[in-house]
Amino acid sequence: MKKNRERFCNREREFVYKFKVGSQCLELRVPLKFPVQENASHLHGRLMLLHSLPCFIEKDLKEALTQFIEEESLSDYDRDAEASLAAVKSGEVDLHQLASTWAKAYAETTLEHARPEEPSWDEDFADVYHDLIHSPASETLLNLEHNYFVSISELIGERDVELKKLRERQGIEMEKVMQELGKSLTDQDVNSLAAQHFESQQDLENKWSNELKQSTAIQKQEYQEWVIKLHQDLKNPNNSSLSEEIKVQPSQFRESVEAIGRIYEEQRKLEESFTIHLGAQLKTMHNLRLLRADMLDFCKHKRNHRSGVKLHRLQTALSLYSTSLCGLVLLVDNRINSYSGIKRDFATVCQECTDFHFPRIEEQLEVVQQVVLYARTQRRSKLKESLDSGNQNGGNDDKTKNAERNYLNVLPEIHVAFHLCVDDHVKSGNITARDPAIMGLRNILKVCCTHDITTISIPLLLVHDMSEEMTIPWCLRRAELVFKCVKGFMMEMASWDGGISRTVQFLVPQSISEEMFYQLSNMLPQIFRVSSTLTLTSKH
Repeated sequence: MKKNRERFCNREREFVYKFKVGSQCLELRVPLKFPVQENASHLHGRLMLLHSLPCFIEKDLKEALTQFIEEESLSDYDRDAEASLAAVKSGEVDLHQLASTWAKAYAETTLEHARPEEPSWDEDFADVYHDLIHSPASETLLNLEHNYFVSISELIGERDVELKKLRERQGIEMEKVMQELGKSLTDQDVNSLAAQHFESQQDLENKWSNELKQSTAIQKQEYQEWVIKLHQDLKNPNNSSLSEEIKVQPSQFRESVEAIGRIYEEQRKLEESFTIHLGAQLKTMHNLRLLRADMLDFCKHKRNHRSGVKLHRLQTALSLYSTSLCGLVLLVDNRINSYSGIKRDFATVCQECTDFHFPRIEEQLEVVQQVVLYARTQRRSKLKESLDSGNQNGGNDDKTKNAERNYLNVLPEIHVAFHLCVDDHVKSGNITARDPAIMGLRNILKVCCTHDITTISIPLLLVHDMSEEMTIPWCLRRAELVFKCVKGFMMEMASWDGGISRTVQFLVPQSISEEMFYQLSNMLPQIFRVSSTLTLTSKH
């Protein structure tokens, strides 16, 4: 049948269209290859432009061209079908083979007959973990995770001590060499020693990096195997060892409350909460919070195992594989690495504990790099096409760098960390609602709608740290801009997700004054419509 099909493919036929211009009769002849791949409307437009045809025949020509293509295509299909039937009748095609081919094609393209996809290990583990974390074994899971975290923390502590001792020893050596510079030693000797010191540091860092990587890999494998085994044992109610298996294992590394209080002395957090309603006709209730806190406080694991810390981690674990995820926004530069600034601090937090559910942050960064390279290639090719076609739009190339990236990691109070690329321009006081940073926030909120993130923490002033130029008027202008833009984006969200209630947390740096905090707190209900309480009294 393929031979018959090839016979009717790539056949050329001539389309003839006759029309009058005044008393003159004209004829348009166009050779067309069948099957026609191009859209009939596009082909019609090209014919009008190429042959400078008069506008009064435009509609009639389009109808004639569409009818010609449909009739000739239908004629080809009929001939192809007749040839196929003739091949079956003559015995040229095996009827049983044809029937099995049709049955296979139908089964593969029809969902109810398609073979179900085999679940992956990650999907199986996700289901098992979700069941266990909602069972009496949840506290055992958290205790085990905490013990693993403490083990990695101690390993990191040993690494830091060893690196510190090496740097101190190298500093003493360099100081001695500098004293002999110009006497018995030259600049070349100093450079040689500096190179040796750098190489020694790199070797030590690589050694510890490999050890940490190996330890986290072992922990992840042990943890996942233990979770699977525990889930299987829970299915067997007659298992006598089950009660021992899920018995709460307190952390052997637990410090005293007094020592914890001395080590982890946190600045008092300021917090205000509001309930608002947004929407023109169908109003949706949302929760807003204004906090004075460090953004990374939501990410850091605490060595102390107090009940409050455990409750935060339990809540995060319960909603991990759910439709109520928590996220936050980190402001970073446009270099995809973890070498400086808050990116380095965030990577350090991620490396302090084994991630039992997602790839390590280094692996996620590699994936993001590949995606960004592909996106840039696509963007450049589209830009080249638009320039070649004469469509030159004056765009700002810097804006293409300010796209948000998001990495997944299970941290104490968040599931998703969005990385919003900004530069020093956000420190100026003249950004507008169309600024790339503001539009990045809009894109992040849109991702929240499509990926079930119902709680999001946003840096209100679009900075993580205060500086001298950030005066009180600057803070008030910036807060007003972000409040109004987020309000507009939240109203848009109703059309994106149908109006789901969400929690938006606005964070300001810890160094901001209490007076400034309460000025921002007073501004929020003026911009958002805060729900007022209604007091009912009965008449006697």
